[in-house]
Amino acid sequence: MCGAPTQGQTLPAGVDIEKETVITGRVLASDGQPIGGAYVRLLDSTGEFTAEVVASGTGDFRFFAAPGNWTLRALSSSGNGGATINPEGAGIHEQNVTVDA
Repeated sequence: MCGAPTQGQTLPAGVDIEKETVITGRVLASDGQPIGGAYVRLLDSTGEFTAEVVASGTGDFRFFAAPGNWTLRALSSSGNGGATINPEGAGIHEQNVTVDA
C-alpha cells in the first residue's frame, strides 16, 4: 500500500497562496465523471518523479510545488492519463487529468 496522503479540496489552514505555488485539479474519466482513489504523480521538467498523492473520492488532488514545468500522471483501475502544467508564480493553478479507459 502506498503512503501517499489522501487529498481533498480545502487548503490547509495557514497556506499563503500569495507565497506558495499550489497545483490542484481532478482526475476525470473521458465522460467527465470524477475518478476517486487514483494515484497522481508529479514529475519535474526532466520527467523525474517528485511526489505522489491519492485523489479523493471526488477525484481531487493537490501538490505544493515551485514555479516551472510539471507533468501530472494519473494511474487508476479505470485507466491512465497525463497532463502538463506550467505555473509561473505563486497561487492556485488548476489542471485536470483525464484518463483513457
